[in-house]
Amino acid sequence: MSEEMQDHPGIGDDRAPGDSPDDVPIGQEVRGYVIGLGAAALLTGASFYVAGSGLIWGPGIPVALIALAVGQMGIHLVFFLHVTSGPDNTNNVLALAFGVLIVALVLVGTLWIMANLDHSMMPMDELMKMQR
Repeated sequence: MSEEMQDHPGIGDDRAPGDSPDDVPIGQEVRGYVIGLGAAALLTGASFYVAGSGLIWGPGIPVALIALAVGQMGIHLVFFLHVTSGPDNTNNVLALAFGVLIVALVLVGTLWIMANLDHSMMPMDELMKMQR
């Protein structure tokens, strides 16, 4: 390793963007946050542009917005919350996966209950006839 790379910890190492050692200079930490802020702002602007322009076919807009939202969640997890796949972050990744599982179960359960209620509900015209 060259002498220039030895002066700057983190350069030349194979690390995720949010995973940094404790002895990193504050400038390098701030640089990581600014990169994350720029990427998040870019994805936010892209979301507004996709929603407001005719760039994407109408029914594909929700899919594009979901993809941009997932990308932005990834940016936030890596650059701001420092959740990486390193060996010392195993508990963080497991807690995140458990949280995603719980949210998915709540969403799927809610949609299932609402679909069941909609299927079991009496049509509106028959309900109006009963009220007369």
